[in-house]
Amino acid sequence: MIQQFQREESFVQVTGGKVWYRRVTNLNKEEGNGTPVVIIHGGPGSSCYSLEGLEELATNRPVILYDQLGCGRSERPTDPSLWKLERFVYELAEIRKALDLEEVNLLGHSWGTTLAAAYSLTKPSGVNSIIFSSPCLSAPLWEQDQRRNLKKLPEDVQDVILASEENGTTDSENYQKATAIFNQHFVCRLNPYPEHLKQGKHLRNPEVYNMMWGPSEFTVTGNLKSFDCTPRLNELNFPTLYTCGRFDEATPETTEHYSRLTPNSQIHIFEQSAHMPYIEEKGEYLRVIQSFLNSVD
Repeated sequence: MIQQFQREESFVQVTGGKVWYRRVTNLNKEEGNGTPVVIIHGGPGSSCYSLEGLEELATNRPVILYDQLGCGRSERPTDPSLWKLERFVYELAEIRKALDLEEVNLLGHSWGTTLAAAYSLTKPSGVNSIIFSSPCLSAPLWEQDQRRNLKKLPEDVQDVILASEENGTTDSENYQKATAIFNQHFVCRLNPYPEHLKQGKHLRNPEVYNMMWGPSEFTVTGNLKSFDCTPRLNELNFPTLYTCGRFDEATPETTEHYSRLTPNSQIHIFEQSAHMPYIEEKGEYLRVIQSFLNSVD
């Protein structure tokens, strides 16, 4: 049967400005009546643009994608006090209320898992399950993992990255070239790099990223520096799925560590992927996510 989807796009007023969202539903109401899944993108200061392939999950349930305030197609206020985890947590609550999402599944990717975990630990009602895709649930552990990943690269690449960070020259051409090599190993291993991802670069807001995280992946200097929710993962009492790529920035070892701390959790590692298995192994990623979501409905 040919699937037909309806796409609704609009804005939600949240604290600080307006947030863009898209809701995708299956016009076959009998097939697409599962509990909605809300996609929470990475960054901070990125966009759901790269995750739009997950609209295919709408075969079985409504899919809601949104760009967090300050990036993507949402408004970009200049008030730096807005770029705090607590406000993004409240933003998600405001979106759920505005879109009348009484019951949801959450799928966070990268920084989106930070946000999904922090939100879930406020104990909101109606969260049926959570998917931590390439999780960052501890900034200190993430930083340690990137230092280990860095050591897997040629020494000259390591030297450029470390020296640039020490000298404050992370905007130099040499640093950009070195981080591109890092990204080829640990972010997206597809060669050539997908053209549509290049086209979405303008949707990022580096100011949000720098304030919350810092100038690079390797050293956390922003206001997320001390974030670590691992002592509270045992409080997540609903079905939880952890996923990552074999070559992910979110390493399999750390992802397995998070899973062991979480009751009622399972883990899946995508063997041919780095940090973007939803693109690098799209078919398998959709299969795994769909299977999990169907199991919790």
